[in-house]
Amino acid sequence: MTSLFEHAGGEAALHRLEQAFYDSVLADPLLKPLFGDGQPQHVDHLTAFTSESFGGPDRFSREVGFAHLIAVHRGLKITEEQRQRFVELYMEALDTTGMPDDEPFREAVRSHVEFGSRVAMQNSHAESDDELHPLREVPHWNWDGDD
Repeated sequence: MTSLFEHAGGEAALHRLEQAFYDSVLADPLLKPLFGDGQPQHVDHLTAFTSESFGGPDRFSREVGFAHLIAVHRGLKITEEQRQRFVELYMEALDTTGMPDDEPFREAVRSHVEFGSRVAMQNSHAESDDELHPLREVPHWNWDGDD
């Protein structure tokens, strides 16, 4: 079975997805407070993270590191409404960028984004390291979830 990374079309396709998604969150009144005016490197980081998680190169771990991901979410106090909107916009970006629309792929992506957004929300409320989600590395997602 091919990896989610290959099925998605590789890094170039995932970059288009992350760019469309990022543009949508920057324009969304509910999510804009979390992202501000945006960061120029954010789409590249999102692309590297998703690529690695879906079975592509480990560039996120090598160049950015998971500790950075924890740090950028701390203190954001993400609400459940914001988390759900994040997932909704991500799934919409799959359509707008022409990503594969087969049910197994879409379900795998949805479960990945649901999981990741819950980790981010927990970390955004953590007052201490003990309250952080225990995940400390990029999850390796496959057709059935995290392996």
